[in-house]
Amino acid sequence: MLLAVVYSCVGGGALLYALYRWIIPNLLQYHTGALLFWHDDLVPWVRDTVYGSTRPERILAEVKRKATRGDARSVVDTIDQYCRHQEWAMNVGDEKGTILDSIVCEVKPRAMLELGTYCGYSAVRIASLLPPNSRLITMEFNPVFAAIARQVIAWAGVEDKVVLIEGPSGDWIPKMKKEFGLTSFDLVFLDHWKDCYLPDTKLMEECGLLRTGSILVADNVICPGAPDYLEYVRGSPRYESKYFRSHLEYTRVEDGIEKSVFLG
Repeated sequence: MLLAVVYSCVGGGALLYALYRWIIPNLLQYHTGALLFWHDDLVPWVRDTVYGSTRPERILAEVKRKATRGDARSVVDTIDQYCRHQEWAMNVGDEKGTILDSIVCEVKPRAMLELGTYCGYSAVRIASLLPPNSRLITMEFNPVFAAIARQVIAWAGVEDKVVLIEGPSGDWIPKMKKEFGLTSFDLVFLDHWKDCYLPDTKLMEECGLLRTGSILVADNVICPGAPDYLEYVRGSPRYESKYFRSHLEYTRVEDGIEKSVFLG
């Protein structure tokens, strides 16, 4: 009798674990809304409750456990491995990250802006590719995320190329020139709230932060999606736009990056 109970408990536990780790995520691969709810709401809530920590804190802990200090690529690879095999997070990810890498290497920006730092993954990825005397200004609305990102950036050894600022993008964009003594950005990476992509782009135009040839790179334009932004950059004579098809980070759901050259 006791053995039967033990076997039932073990079997039930194994089934729950399989459902949690493989079965449910695979079933949701092509149901975007349900997949995002599972990965970005339900599972983090369960893990936060069980472990008494937040997902950004767990990502930072993994970096400190496994990544080589001062090695940006090791930090990026560690986060990718963790998010692909342990706990999903909305970084640009390894697959779309290679697209971002190629654009950064092509442009070789001296002045670059990132909207949406989260845990610092893309800031580290970008900063590791910047030429000497270049600067990445990365902006994060959430002060808790910003505190984690600072530690990840420092662990990667790229803090000399990164300036992390906190607050709403709509407040910061109009004072960028005065605060940082710049004329315009060579490259802008949009990876914050998707409904802010379009108003922030228009605000950068109004503030003269985009010059002829400046490039906007927007993540997650399909999933979760930024349809008003896509309609604008694809339909405006001020932009030449190209879509790079890929997948939502660490999944098989279609997503992609939109690269838009500002024509003036």
